[in-house]
Amino acid sequence: MQTLPASVARYFANDDSLAGAFTDDAIVVDEKHEHRGRAAIAAWKAASHAKYNSTAEPLRSIADGDLITVTARVTGTFPGSPIELRFRFTLRGDLIRRLEIGS
Repeated sequence: MQTLPASVARYFANDDSLAGAFTDDAIVVDEKHEHRGRAAIAAWKAASHAKYNSTAEPLRSIADGDLITVTARVTGTFPGSPIELRFRFTLRGDLIRRLEIGS
């Protein structure tokens, strides 16, 4: 797998500094819900991790300009675990502007 941009690698590191990987006006779309801004994204990630105790392991990635698509194995306390999901990151500079998570 190619080296991920720093902000994308930071997202998968699952640490407390996650929100800093995003632009101030970033959007995350997960399970058909939008989360806008760093504070909302940090709250979404914390709630999701608490609910599912999930981790995501990047398996492969494709870069096309500012769009980075990562396929990751997601493991947690949810039905069907583990599953492979696609994480579509749109970057602005070095930060994540948009993230869409889906199958």
